[in-house]
Amino acid sequence: MRPSLLFLVPTLLSAQTYFPPPDTAGGWRTLDGAPAIRKTAGMDLNRLDGAFTYATRTSAHGGLLVARHGYLVYEKYFGQGHRDAHPDMASIGKAYASIAAGIVMQEKRNAIPDGLDQKVFAENYLPEALPLNDPRKADIRLGHLLSMSSGMHGDGANPGFVRGAPGKLEPMAAPANPLDLDGNAVRVPMWTTPGEGYSYSSSSTHLASMVLRRLAGMELQQYLDEKLAKPMGWGPWNYALHRPAGTLPHTPGGGSIAVRSTDALRFAYLLLQKGRWGKQQLVPADYVALCAKPSKYNTHSPFGLMFESNATGHVPGAPRDAYFKSGAGGSAIYVVPSLDLVIYKMAGNTAQFDPALTRIPPTYSVDHSRDDWKPVPHTQFDDGPIGGDDGVRRLLELVVAAVVR
Repeated sequence: MRPSLLFLVPTLLSAQTYFPPPDTAGGWRTLDGAPAIRKTAGMDLNRLDGAFTYATRTSAHGGLLVARHGYLVYEKYFGQGHRDAHPDMASIGKAYASIAAGIVMQEKRNAIPDGLDQKVFAENYLPEALPLNDPRKADIRLGHLLSMSSGMHGDGANPGFVRGAPGKLEPMAAPANPLDLDGNAVRVPMWTTPGEGYSYSSSSTHLASMVLRRLAGMELQQYLDEKLAKPMGWGPWNYALHRPAGTLPHTPGGGSIAVRSTDALRFAYLLLQKGRWGKQQLVPADYVALCAKPSKYNTHSPFGLMFESNATGHVPGAPRDAYFKSGAGGSAIYVVPSLDLVIYKMAGNTAQFDPALTRIPPTYSVDHSRDDWKPVPHTQFDDGPIGGDDGVRRLLELVVAAVVR
């Protein structure tokens, strides 16, 4: 073994046994100053500052949290971003729904014997969907729902892809009742047969959460509270259930979880630790392993089990084992196992930070200075596109570049 690798062994071994206590009990361990961050966590603070500056150009409000070798080495916010903020994290909620599905499949394996291969448009899983409005739905498996390859139409004008090439998919009208998530999900039309195309559909993940609700006998939110939030010591959290049109009757499996920033980082760290938290295996390790790579159910894009995988190297400045989940507004959680690194990019517009969505009142002085922020055209900068998935991927590259080689 080379001396440089010998130097890293103690740090890596200690990271494997460290789990941050709840914030009320001291929270994440930290390092003081650039020299300590470089020596112990192997990261360049100046480059992290540069990544944060980039993040401020991608959304009205947000923050950047980075943990390496079990140390919270960077935490900084802008606008309404704050450790105790509860923004609607949009589609990042799909990652939480996927992990909950992995837990329930193990816990209720007798009720869903085929696991991800289970065909779920059936009486014992989705009775709400019967009679089927399209016979092809009978062949949709749970793995298809969790990989956006069910063949059901994607959200709005989202396109369809067949092995990376655009498929024929016309825009779909918004549902008449946006609060009827269950009814809307089971009625989504098919655009192709299951497994024969990829189209980003929030209804797919909501249908998976409906299966979970039936198997577990409780809402997704209650299940996550029991299986993750309490064992991991999360602070206050909720879903953005309270909308202008009314309150959602069920937990939205397609997104809108609202978790404190340090707890969002804990969730990513749980995945980095292969589903283990302290002495408890909260998530089956084999399911976490499937989340980290392309899915056999989706051969059309690097997206499977609700995470985008970099196995194809389409994010050239990041390791091939990196995987992440983004949300509308530019937020994302990232896991990079080969670098022992997790990241949370808090982001969102002013509406996403409205506490009326969660009814969790802020306990801090809210900074409204960026409430009317507008994106600056990226052509004014030299560091690539800003906003959306491009901004999410570029932020990953910038944080990876802060790792001291």
